[in-house]
Amino acid sequence: MKRGKKYQDGAKLVDRTKLYEPVEALETAVKTGTAKFDETVEVHVRLGVDSRHADQQVRGAVVLPNGTGKKVRVAVFAKGDDAKAAEEAGAEIVGAEDLVERVQKEGFLEFDVAIAAPNMMGLVGRLGKVLGPRGLMPTPKAGTVTPDVAKAVTEAKAGKIEYRLDKTNIIHCPIGKVSFGAEKLDENFTTLMDAIVKAKPAATKGQYIKSCVVATTMGPGIRVSTSKFI
Repeated sequence: MKRGKKYQDGAKLVDRTKLYEPVEALETAVKTGTAKFDETVEVHVRLGVDSRHADQQVRGAVVLPNGTGKKVRVAVFAKGDDAKAAEEAGAEIVGAEDLVERVQKEGFLEFDVAIAAPNMMGLVGRLGKVLGPRGLMPTPKAGTVTPDVAKAVTEAKAGKIEYRLDKTNIIHCPIGKVSFGAEKLDENFTTLMDAIVKAKPAATKGQYIKSCVVATTMGPGIRVSTSKFI
């Protein structure tokens, strides 16, 4: 696969044989982020678990101390006082049966996070096939099914991200933008890694964190040492 000049220039800054300490890896990632837009810095963590087993699932949510640098559009499935609280907290889209119908019939998905009051899940459950594959289905584990919808909206706006295993046992998460600089990115990185370590399933055997790579949207992967989290 032929790579662009900027990727190749970035790759020259990375020693592929080296395992970088987190701050050094993020400093290098910032240097490789030379696109005309503010690139996202992503973390990819391979875990020594088997996602096919229910007792080895790793999933949760964490508020990054410096946010993600992305404007988050929040949709809330709620009615009455819950709907009012969601609107006051800054949710862009609030609705009940009408919003469920919009998603079902019109394929409306103009939001990044979906939150639901518990009394709405009977209706929202019908949207599993639409929201599930896009990672938008509200769940109690991620804190997106909650009686305190206002708090959930505030956290989503502040930079709350969800982490979950994919089918290859890897967690992919954004931890901010190149413009954050290495120090703020490292604070976000540490917060995410601590959360993943705390979420270690009891059924895990052997090495839990197999490998970790950071990369910008357009840049090369940089291998990161995770020894301080083990």
